[in-house]
Amino acid sequence: MNKVTNFFSETYNELMHKVSWPSWDELQASTVVVTVAAIIVAFIVFVMDKSADLAMSTFYHLF
Repeated sequence: MNKVTNFFSETYNELMHKVSWPSWDELQASTVVVTVAAIIVAFIVFVMDKSADLAMSTFYHLF
């Protein structure tokens, strides 16, 4: 039981005193970067999907 108590005590100490949490401005900036990157990747996947769909439907209409 002592090991479990020690684990939680050290975990709390690390989270409260050793971790450097981002400021609110840094958090917002990171959120914007991640959102824009996700939108760009989604658009690229959408274009690839539509291109593959067009290629396959054109190929299948040949036969």
